[in-house]
Amino acid sequence: MVDRNGWDADASVPAGPSHDPPASFVEQANVTEEAVYEAFETEWPDCWERAADLLSWEREYDTVLEADDAPFYEWFSGGKLNASYNCLDRHLEAGRKTHAAIRWEGKRGERETYTYQDLATAVNEFAAALLDLGVEEDDIVTLYLPMIPELPIAMLACARIGAPHSVVFAGLSADALATRMDAADSEFLVTCDGYYRRGDAFNQKSKADNALITLEQDVETVVVDRLGDDLPHVLSEREYDYEALVTDNRGETVEPVRRDAEDMLFLMYTSGTTGEPKGVVHTTGGYLAHVAWTSRAVLDVKPEDTYWCAADIGWITGHSYIVYGPLALGTTTIMYEGTPDYPDRDRLWEIVDRNAVDIFYTAPTAIRAFMKWGEEYPAKHDLSSLRLLGTVGEAISARPWNWYRDHIGGGETPIVDTWWQTETGAITVSTLPGVDEMKPGSAGPSLPGIDARVVDAEGDRVDPGETGYLIIARPWPGMARTLYDGDERYRSEYWSQFAEPENDRWWYFSGDAATVDEDGYITVMGRVDDVINVAGRRLSTMEIEGAITGVDGVVEAAVVGRSSEADGTAVCAYVSTEADCDPDGDLRGRIVESIESSIGPIAKPESVVFTPELPKTRSGKIMRRLLEDVANGNQLGDTSALRNPEIVGEIQTEVQTE
Repeated sequence: MVDRNGWDADASVPAGPSHDPPASFVEQANVTEEAVYEAFETEWPDCWERAADLLSWEREYDTVLEADDAPFYEWFSGGKLNASYNCLDRHLEAGRKTHAAIRWEGKRGERETYTYQDLATAVNEFAAALLDLGVEEDDIVTLYLPMIPELPIAMLACARIGAPHSVVFAGLSADALATRMDAADSEFLVTCDGYYRRGDAFNQKSKADNALITLEQDVETVVVDRLGDDLPHVLSEREYDYEALVTDNRGETVEPVRRDAEDMLFLMYTSGTTGEPKGVVHTTGGYLAHVAWTSRAVLDVKPEDTYWCAADIGWITGHSYIVYGPLALGTTTIMYEGTPDYPDRDRLWEIVDRNAVDIFYTAPTAIRAFMKWGEEYPAKHDLSSLRLLGTVGEAISARPWNWYRDHIGGGETPIVDTWWQTETGAITVSTLPGVDEMKPGSAGPSLPGIDARVVDAEGDRVDPGETGYLIIARPWPGMARTLYDGDERYRSEYWSQFAEPENDRWWYFSGDAATVDEDGYITVMGRVDDVINVAGRRLSTMEIEGAITGVDGVVEAAVVGRSSEADGTAVCAYVSTEADCDPDGDLRGRIVESIESSIGPIAKPESVVFTPELPKTRSGKIMRRLLEDVANGNQLGDTSALRNPEIVGEIQTEVQTE
């Protein structure tokens, strides 16, 4: 049944039985008491002192939460701390100098381990180099680097001297880099000569050069030599070699700058795959406390663990759960430069096996790719070291959830399905793996201290199973403080939809649709604006895609609208199948039958296009905009962010023969 918003409530109900965490996991988990929910509720907002206690403060904060100027909340006001100190120095002082901080796995099989002492030395030397270049406190330093160790080194060096960093994903175009540097008025750039893409040298510096040409401000540029003789490069005026700068500052130490809890730690621009990018501002105290607490409570990270978040630091997931969260806890975090299928499709499992990884955190889109490739790839390796699995990035349906647990987790390993956003800074909806049962396809309840709700257009809670809008009804420590391009845009885009200032009601609107069940478990259904208007009915793309991926043999799907003057808008489906599945008329018929059964004949696709893979950004997100261009015969937009641009041409050819 489709509700008044055009979403099908029944299609979102998680399939299959729920699972309790194994007793062996609960025995060792960081958080095991169900009473933590009530404690955070009754003690709110002072409950968040537990997160702040995970950090070292140079000056204790005066107040946990200042809410006088809502929605511009302040956390841990009056407190002073430094993020670099919290991720490095205090672990050295605790006698953990030789403990591995980062294990880096390069695209060509290179391996490098940085102990906490190694990392602290590298960060201090580059911090001194940045000071030599004229970087001052509160200057924004843009980092345009792939997944190489110099990226977290540069982030922590910036944090050490009080200069916010703005990481731009290395796969984005020159125009995207220029837009972000211009918006931030950034006069400092750290980039590299290039990086390897599926074994081939790719020129990164040329993109940076093209971006700088368009900027009005002068920019001091540091260039990391990643490729050596594979891609020779020449430095011009205002360009400096990274290694030469570090050599000039060999052995230097830099005293960490005392930052106010509300001082900016970093600026992160949204990906910009649609619309103008937004500069999301995250501050030092609340953000660092929130990512440390969720790393410990949700991801169950311990200092003795080897932990792997298989994301890219160019996005918020990498900031929070490759760099700041795990390093604040003193654990070993893995950085991987390559792709999951190069040089072979068991690359990730080989790394898990060799490093005895305890915790693995990845995106559902990657899990669907693993399913498509086949269970034989993880079966080649010993994955028994894995204690916890996690998903992040978009909703995961029951089928890939169960496949992940069965074939990667040995049928026992708990899974945390986490919901959060760039703007939330850290995980906000998830099960606590040592406390809660898991429901495949559902992210879980609000975390302790978080008040996430599913409401209707008037702000009233929806009934279980009914679809509504996912909001957060009170502030949380990791929240963005504003947008760099203006407080008014921040207020209007996130806080105005359900605001009642006269009642002091400010609710954060996530932009996502969701359902909630009788136990308070939230199932996220996708963006509110990810809808297709067919014959006046608003149909959720995620619901249609869910009906398609529920068909045996299908791994992944994306649906878009095709417009015509004669027929209005029709549904077009792009479908990727398992490796051993031969797409035929029977499969196409079963897809249509599943859609009609789950949603109704109105959602029946006009065309079903089978493709080996879907066009994705290097962070794993499907670029539906390009698929919509193909369906409508439009000129393609920017494809620079794609990790597989060649597939678009193949899909165009397939569509033309339909």
